Amino acid sequence: MSEKKCPLTREQLEELTKEYPTPFHLYDEAAIRANARALKAAFAWNPGFKEYFAVKATPNPYILKILKSEGFGADCSSYPEMLLSEEIGLSGEDIIFTSNDTPAYEYAKAKELGAIINLDDITHIEYLEKEVGLPELVCCRYNPGALKGGNEIIGHPEEAKYGFTREQLFEGYRMLRDKGVKRFGLHTMVASNELEGKYFIETAHLLFDLVKELSTELGIEFEFVNLGGGIGIPYKPDEEPVDLAAVGEGIRELYEAAGFTSLDVRLECGRMVTGPYGWLVSRVLHKKETYKQYVGLDSCMANLMRPGMYGAYHHITVPGKEDLPHDFVCDVTGSLCENNDKFAIDRAIPEPEIGDLVVIHDAGAHGHSMGFNYNGKLRSAELLLRENGDVCQIRRAEAVEDYFATLDIAGLKRFRV
Repeated sequence: MSEKKCPLTREQLEELTKEYPTPFHLYDEAAIRANARALKAAFAWNPGFKEYFAVKATPNPYILKILKSEGFGADCSSYPEMLLSEEIGLSGEDIIFTSNDTPAYEYAKAKELGAIINLDDITHIEYLEKEVGLPELVCCRYNPGALKGGNEIIGHPEEAKYGFTREQLFEGYRMLRDKGVKRFGLHTMVASNELEGKYFIETAHLLFDLVKELSTELGIEFEFVNLGGGIGIPYKPDEEPVDLAAVGEGIRELYEAAGFTSLDVRLECGRMVTGPYGWLVSRVLHKKETYKQYVGLDSCMANLMRPGMYGAYHHITVPGKEDLPHDFVCDVTGSLCENNDKFAIDRAIPEPEIGDLVVIHDAGAHGHSMGFNYNGKLRSAELLLRENGDVCQIRRAEAVEDYFATLDIAGLKRFRV
C-alpha cells in the first residue's frame, strides 16, 4: 500500500499561496532524483543503458535539466519538444524523436540535432529520404498487433495507429539497408500505466527474439532495443509500484540467455519518473448540495485533464485533515461548462470547508502538460521544491494577456461585418 503524502504541510502550503495563488502544480526535486537513480540502478548491468525521459509527460526545462544531470536523455514527439531539449543542452543521440504523421520540418530538426529518428510508418522511409535524407542510424517502431495485449489508455495494439507490422519491419529494414543506412535500432511501445512488471519482461523477450530474426535474415546488426515506456504508478493507495529491480533482473536474465553482449537496452519512461512527485494544489471555492454533495475547486480539467478524459483516479487529500474520518461523500469538481469536469465522483474524503486547501496527488506527469484554454481558462503555475527546502517558480501562471496575445485585436477594430 502506498501512502499519499504531500511534502509540504498545510501551514507551508498556506505560506506558499501568499506568493503563488492557487491553483498550482508542485514538484519534488529530491524525490524525482531518487526515483531516476533507482531506475538507472535496475539496469546498471547493461553498460549502454539509456533512459530517454518522455518530454510529453512534463515538458518543463527545469525538470528536464534535473533529469539531464542524472544522465537521462529526451524522448521527443514534436518540434517544440526538441527545442526544449536543445535548450537544456541535449543533442545528438541523447535525443530520440518518435512521432507519427510527421511533417518534414520536424524530421529536418531531428536530423540537424543528430537525434535518433524512430520511424512510425514504412512509408516514412521514402518520405524521410526525399525530404531531408536518411541518417546513418534509423530506428523503427514495432506494433506487435494481437501478439501483445495493450490496455485502456493506449488501446489494443492491433487497433492502434502506431508502428510497423512484423512483415513491414522486415521489408522496412531491408529497404533501409539497401539505401545505405548502417546503424539500426528497434522500438516498441504498446501499453501505458502498466503496473504488472512481467509485462515489460515479456516485451523484452519479444524484441530480443525479433532482433535475432531480423539480424539473421537481413544480415544487419542492431545497436539497441528501446522497450518504450508505459511503466505505471500506483494512483490508488492500495496499488503497489512496479518493482524496478525485479524488472531489470528479469530482462537481464533474458538478455544473457539470448547471448547478447553489446546490445544496448533503452527506455523512454515519463509517467513513472515524475508522476508520483507532482501535486495539483487547489482551494475549495464552493460547496453545493442537490441530489448529491459537490465540492467546487478553483482548478478544473484545464489543470488536470486525466479524470475527466479517462475517468482516471487521482487521490485527493485535505491538508490538515488527513487523520479525520473520510465520511463525506462528494463529487470534487471544477468550473468548466462540461459535466465531466470532475476530479472525483462519489469520493469519501474528510469534509472540507470553503477556503480549505485540497491536494490532488500523482499529478507530476500528464497533468500541467495536458492543459488547455477552453472556457478561457488560464493554465496554472508550476513550482519546484528544491532539495534544500526552497520553493521556486519554474513556470508562471498564465495571465489574460497571454490568452489575447495570439489574437489580432488591432485588426478587429478594422474588421467590418
